Amino acid sequence: MGPLVVTPGDRAGIGPEVAAAGIALEPEAGPYVVVGSADAFLPWAARSGLQVVSVESVTAVPGCVAVFDPGDGGEPVEIGALRHGVTACLRGQAHALVTGPLHKARMARRGFPHPGHTEFLGELCGVEAPVMAFVGGQVRVALVTVHVPLRRVLEVLTTERVLHTIRAVAAVPLATSRLAVCGPNPHAGDEGLLGDEDQRVVAPAVLAARALGIDARGPMSAEAAFRAAVRGEVDWVVAAYHDQGLAPLKALEWASVEPGAANRSVNWTLGLPITRMGVDHGTADDIAGKGIADAGGMRAAIRLARSTRPPVSPG
Repeated sequence: MGPLVVTPGDRAGIGPEVAAAGIALEPEAGPYVVVGSADAFLPWAARSGLQVVSVESVTAVPGCVAVFDPGDGGEPVEIGALRHGVTACLRGQAHALVTGPLHKARMARRGFPHPGHTEFLGELCGVEAPVMAFVGGQVRVALVTVHVPLRRVLEVLTTERVLHTIRAVAAVPLATSRLAVCGPNPHAGDEGLLGDEDQRVVAPAVLAARALGIDARGPMSAEAAFRAAVRGEVDWVVAAYHDQGLAPLKALEWASVEPGAANRSVNWTLGLPITRMGVDHGTADDIAGKGIADAGGMRAAIRLARSTRPPVSPG
């Protein structure tokens, strides 16, 4: 099995620290190739007791953590690292890509045109609409719309977009894929009293998915969908918008997580021809360099990436 490519992310944040600590916590998940700023990563690697060796490409080295610094190449090293990592995965030279956090505003000031990892990874993989999903300690959530102001959610929520998200989730290599699909309105619209988008937009997508053999249920109210997920009655919740899905997921996670534990939520990009997992936290500039960052998120991403089979076509 190929190596895991780990990109620590923004060199000024906690990414290099948690990348080193996460690798040290999961030695059996290797081999590893870390792609990014060597100057930022190596001090934390030494602090974590990792045996490292510098390489000139994405190449695994038995018994060591290989470190490949692609240099700036005319763009931020964090972005070059992602290019190399994706290329290695597409060529079958790596099993999966695991990413540390980027600072969106800082990257934008440096000319990066994308709002985050998801859209850039889609561009690199030739995928127009990758799906942002999260795997937490108790639930899995996929988002139909992502970083959209709440006032615009109903404008961009379409039957085609809901169905695309459902199909991306159904293609995930799990034993079962039972999906609870949320309507955007309270109580899934209450038979039209609280809005008709649930029946007019979401319901046709659910019916189309079921015609394809997908076990999709809905539209459901968010509270009913998450209750079903916690009870183990469904495998995924498909949320209409960002906070509908992530507020309960993160509340459930933080209610039970311990520092350094591997049951943190993981950002999983669906719909790509490669496996990509990322930490579900930011660069935490306020604690960067202090040696106190919690590597549980990176540890969870590494574990999930290593245990996940290659993606299958959604058909």
